[in-house]
Amino acid sequence: MARGNFMWVSEFILTGVSEHPDLQLPLFFVFLVICGLTAAGNLIIITLTSVDPRLQIPMYFFLRHLAIINLGNSTVIAPKMLTNVLVKGHTTSYYECATQVGGFLVFIVAEVFMLAVMAYDHNVAIGNPLLYMVVVSRRICLLLDSLTYFYSFSTSVVTSSSVFSVAYFSSNVINHFCCDTAPLLALSCSDTSFPETVVFISAATNLVSSIVIVVVFYFNIVLSILRICSTEGRKKAFSNCVSHMMAVLVFYGTLLFIYLQPRTNHSLDTEKMASVIYTLLIPMLNPMIYSLRNKDVKAALKRFMTNSCCSFRSMYLTTL
Repeated sequence: MARGNFMWVSEFILTGVSEHPDLQLPLFFVFLVICGLTAAGNLIIITLTSVDPRLQIPMYFFLRHLAIINLGNSTVIAPKMLTNVLVKGHTTSYYECATQVGGFLVFIVAEVFMLAVMAYDHNVAIGNPLLYMVVVSRRICLLLDSLTYFYSFSTSVVTSSSVFSVAYFSSNVINHFCCDTAPLLALSCSDTSFPETVVFISAATNLVSSIVIVVVFYFNIVLSILRICSTEGRKKAFSNCVSHMMAVLVFYGTLLFIYLQPRTNHSLDTEKMASVIYTLLIPMLNPMIYSLRNKDVKAALKRFMTNSCCSFRSMYLTTL
């Protein structure tokens, strides 16, 4: 990796979601609301699954880490995007761009495999409920969680290093609202066959392996649900699975659309719109889909609010 590759461009210019001046303010408020809901929803899940003793089971352990991943993904992308909507310069430094790509890859790969881990957890919970706490023990939870983060970090280092190993000096305008691999490689004036291959192989390996795992486990889940004698039990289980599967399909669908098509077929404007889905909308919707529709989480939220109000009232009375 030549040192000169890092000296040609000192900053990049992001075009943003839209270049129309009239749309900047409405977009800012729309994205601000989305970011606020994302932060609130995921922080609620993280807090409840950490402090409520009734939510200390593997399912909510994985939900907590999915919320952490969603919050991290949104935090990597949203602040710079919101700033660029209001500021005319839309600039980001070379190293800030590299950091954003690395951070984004860590969280997106972690989410891909956390969904696979959650599919395994749901499969055991529905297919073998009597042995659930034994099969998915605390040790297994920590092991799966650690492997997910370690693998996502390793993948991020390899992929982002390959993307930034090529020369950037002919143009520094990125047709995107964030630093991402495809629009960055489109700017390079040198041979990008190696980083393109790395990105494609990494995306294909991660997505295909995760999708296969999810499909196999959800197929087993459907078979287990069909064996449930109670009609009400089957209906409830199917209701939960459908909402989960819809979230998984939207998430994987957008990633497959972006990362597994040849560069010659890339439409960066279309990709930009698709990126909004998995960087902003899915992190906002996941708390509602996976947790806030759940009766146990609703009950935990009610207990948390009641206890918080009582504690605040007690503190207020003691100060009088």
